[in-house]
Amino acid sequence: MPERDDTVTSRDDAAEPAGEEDPANEAAGVEAAEKATEEPGDPLAVARRERDEYLDLARRAQADFENYRKRAAREAAAAGERARGGLVRELLPVVDNLERALGSAGDAEKHLAEGVALVHSELVAVLERNGIEQFDPKGDAFDPTVHEALSTRSEEGAEPGVILDVVEKGYRSNGQVLRPARVVVSG
Repeated sequence: MPERDDTVTSRDDAAEPAGEEDPANEAAGVEAAEKATEEPGDPLAVARRERDEYLDLARRAQADFENYRKRAAREAAAAGERARGGLVRELLPVVDNLERALGSAGDAEKHLAEGVALVHSELVAVLERNGIEQFDPKGDAFDPTVHEALSTRSEEGAEPGVILDVVEKGYRSNGQVLRPARVVVSG
């Protein structure tokens, strides 16, 4: 029993019509068949027809390769962005802990707090150089696409739905939220 070849080619992609399904290809095939029947004995006409077919085939192969190259470049860029986002998400708790350490440092730990502040500022600078930006939405209207409400609190003079406190800052990269800001909202 002969073996079956199950290799997948670019023409097997359902999004791309096969040559025989493409109306332009059908018209070209009919036109070529008509020319072949008109001039059956003329070897020059046959050679020209074959040349045109091979040239068309070469152009299609070149277009297919160019589309593949562009798709591969897009996929590689997207994979790099996903990897970078994953690393940043793992670093964000470190930034939060450094901020907590700075907030809880007393006068007796001033020299230690200065070292922690240097590490914190360097880490934030690295994130900013890589397109990661912090956002602190205190006083803004609550938006569930960029904020995570941890609790609500009534406060006199505050309109409902306004962010009163920020528990953890939010971060975004290229307009995409990596981590929403965790907030307390007026109720």
